Amino acid sequence: MSTQNVPAPSGIPSSSATPPSRRETLLLAGAIVFTVLAWASAFLVIRGVAPHLAPGGLAFGRLIVGALALIVLFAISRRWVTPTAREWMLLLGYGVLWFGLYNVALNTAETTLDAGTTAMIVNVGPILIALGGGLIFHEGISRWLAIGFVVAFAGIVLIGVASGAHFGDLGGMLWCLVAAVTYAAGVLTQKPTLRRLPGIQVTLFGALIGAVVTTPFAPQLVGDLGRVAHDTPHSLSPVVLGIVYLGVVPTALAFTTWAYALGRVPASRLGISTYVVPPIAVLLGWAAFGEVPAPLALVGGVVCLAGVALSRRRSRPAVVVSEQAPVSEASPGR
Repeated sequence: MSTQNVPAPSGIPSSSATPPSRRETLLLAGAIVFTVLAWASAFLVIRGVAPHLAPGGLAFGRLIVGALALIVLFAISRRWVTPTAREWMLLLGYGVLWFGLYNVALNTAETTLDAGTTAMIVNVGPILIALGGGLIFHEGISRWLAIGFVVAFAGIVLIGVASGAHFGDLGGMLWCLVAAVTYAAGVLTQKPTLRRLPGIQVTLFGALIGAVVTTPFAPQLVGDLGRVAHDTPHSLSPVVLGIVYLGVVPTALAFTTWAYALGRVPASRLGISTYVVPPIAVLLGWAAFGEVPAPLALVGGVVCLAGVALSRRRSRPAVVVSEQAPVSEASPGR
């Protein structure tokens, strides 16, 4: 059985149902484009504020701002559906994994790695999503998915060799892998909740849970902001603006548009949209900080993306040949 599709949420039209309207198609495309651009910019902003804030404190600040913005959006939407016990458990896992652990791991990685390299490693997530979908949703693991996983892993090794000249960089690479795993696990736990719950509600719960998880880092954030205000007062405004931007745009708005798209597109297929995040992050990092990943790391990034692309291929099903049909008409799977 193919691994390419997570079962469609209830109430979402199947491929045999009425095609979406032009307006719905444009809204979906807009949501995906906004999400990709916002998440690509997040790698850049995190890299900019990383020298001033500890990873945990930055995660807490981002999630507090994001949760406040989401409360406003939720109040405007006025859509509430009481979660079931199972949905509460999924929301808890989603909030802890994707909002809590992912943000801390990503921030830690970018203390030593440039934005582009970080984005290249983290964005092997779609393969992990497809693998998880195959195992969790019992869809099986195709030959191409297995091949893509091996190729992407080879790309990660190349990036690791390129960035491992310093132990800190190698540590950053490992934190990137933690971020990729928690990202994939977060998508897989979020997807079932969107079958019944509004996307804005799911996103709000995720941010609130993530904020609670990172609350122990609150004193760290306060201390870092105080230090910045004392040592480099001119840096305080950009740092605060960076926290606000991360909370409002890549968190509150982009996670909401992601949830909107995820409720209408299979998780493994939507993951394809993240292909363009690493190139955008590389370009932004080069433009803002003059940082370009090492040549071997760029090669590894291309190999990773190639692996993700291979994992999305589908084997052709064999065509049953009738007795009258010539053998040459058969189309064996590849």
